[in-house]
Amino acid sequence: MIILGINAYHGDASACVLRDGEIIAAAEEERFRRVKHWAGFPSEAIRYCLRVAGARLEDVTQVAVNQDGRANLLRKLGYVVTRRPDLGLLLDRVRNKAKRAGVDAELQAAFPGQRFTGTVQEVEHHLAHLASAYAVSPFDEAVAVSVDGFGDFASAGWGVGRGGAVEVEDRVYFPHSLGIFYQALTQYLGFPHYGDEYKVMGLAPYGKPSYVPQMRRLVRLLEGGGFELDLAYFRHATEKVDYEWEGGAPVVGTLYTPALIELLGPARAPEEPLEQRHRDIARSAQAMYEEAFFHLLSHLHARYKLDALCLAGGCAMNSVANGKVYARSPFRRLYVQAAAGDAGGAIGAALVAWQRSGGSARARMTHAYYGPEYSDAEIESAIQARKAEVESQQCLVSHFSDEKLLIERTARSIADGAVVGWFQGRMEWGPRALGNRSIVCDPRRADMKELLNAKIKRRESFRPFAPSVLREAVAEWFETDDDVPFMMQVYQIREAKCVQIPAVTHVDGSGRLQTVTRESNPRYYALIEAFRALTGVPMVLNTSFNENEPVVCRPEEALGCFLRTQMDVLVMGGWVVARGQTP
Repeated sequence: MIILGINAYHGDASACVLRDGEIIAAAEEERFRRVKHWAGFPSEAIRYCLRVAGARLEDVTQVAVNQDGRANLLRKLGYVVTRRPDLGLLLDRVRNKAKRAGVDAELQAAFPGQRFTGTVQEVEHHLAHLASAYAVSPFDEAVAVSVDGFGDFASAGWGVGRGGAVEVEDRVYFPHSLGIFYQALTQYLGFPHYGDEYKVMGLAPYGKPSYVPQMRRLVRLLEGGGFELDLAYFRHATEKVDYEWEGGAPVVGTLYTPALIELLGPARAPEEPLEQRHRDIARSAQAMYEEAFFHLLSHLHARYKLDALCLAGGCAMNSVANGKVYARSPFRRLYVQAAAGDAGGAIGAALVAWQRSGGSARARMTHAYYGPEYSDAEIESAIQARKAEVESQQCLVSHFSDEKLLIERTARSIADGAVVGWFQGRMEWGPRALGNRSIVCDPRRADMKELLNAKIKRRESFRPFAPSVLREAVAEWFETDDDVPFMMQVYQIREAKCVQIPAVTHVDGSGRLQTVTRESNPRYYALIEAFRALTGVPMVLNTSFNENEPVVCRPEEALGCFLRTQMDVLVMGGWVVARGQTP
């Protein structure tokens, strides 16, 4: 049975395909469209997934979508009757729904000559999130929690996964949302783009939590673990907020009211410099999020009395909070899926559909390599197509058939201070580069952060870079010994080790680590192992292979990024392109 799962008409549109319950392929639409967080119908991701499965539309039994317009319908009607929101808000929602073609029509338009004869199954947004985390986790029994902005009129949902199945047992409903709280503060701090919340998370350690009393006016904690917003500070509950969820980059209008400015002072414009007040507000917003998050987790542990936790939803991308789960909650085991945000709902919806069809809804995810891959012959063609430009930049092109020699030469380049583009195997699922579409560097160099920003990234100086570390070395270098395969947790680096790896140590002594095993990624593991043999350090700096764009997908994009930046070495499969040096 072939099931296609999709996240459509929202940011991070995506698709996956299951064959008899096994994840065969998964990818976000942005990687093909080359627009960050691309929103709309994920036709190119679907095309890729079907190609990997060797299937046509007529072979697809079900299409599972991670939204269900009928979910929480009584709550929606009750809200309209009791709260009487602005008529423009209601009309806008109706128009948005009406102008969307049905899944059948979208598939027909995207795949002319093919015909979808299966069924479409809508899966409630937070149920899809819970399944996307629990059903692929290593736990037989676990508490599953989803927290985000909104989906199907709820901003959070939780339940218990047992025997492969999970259901939503309780929710936090619209208009109350930790995701909206964090997004509104992100906008207020001058980061206007969809998905900019990670910038606030990176800025927070530079500030002090001096605005927590004001934050507690924005978010109130409730008995039973819930929370609510003071809606005087937020527009979304009663006013029309502009949303664009189709055909490009998602756009969200201003979420906060003038009351927030009265409470915190003038909002920062994107072009204005960051002041200490902004850093303190960022730290306070993160502290308030954590306060509400751990308030919920503590109650759920007391209610269900289980030690394993699975997290999903956009807020599960808050790796700083995730890294404090063991310290600030009673949970002792944690799993966060590689695509914890809305993209991951495609896998969750597909697994729910598979289970409802009588299948076992377990598809353990021990790696995230579900995207496209390219042969050495395809990589060679991409290099040949830009041969003149490669030669004009005085680059030396080599091919290594001996993998051991390729690894040793690349590790030596990293140890010598080179910025290396590393393009291997199947592209990662989720927002993190995990060693197949990565830029890798020496974590020992105190100036590497500045070098990377000067050569390629050109991003805010307060944003940290992450370490990829051999799994067996975690306990020696970090205060928490744990599996973090998808770079979804931030842990403290041991104080004595910080001085050795300044390029991946944040201002507060933490690092957003990725643990690497030989089983999950043999070639990347071998690279880090070779670097350790040269330097004694069992990790490399790992950042996404891109330049203010989606992470590269094809060799053409990787080569293009190399040629328009000052990257020193590009390693694609067995091919090496090096600027003015022997690879």
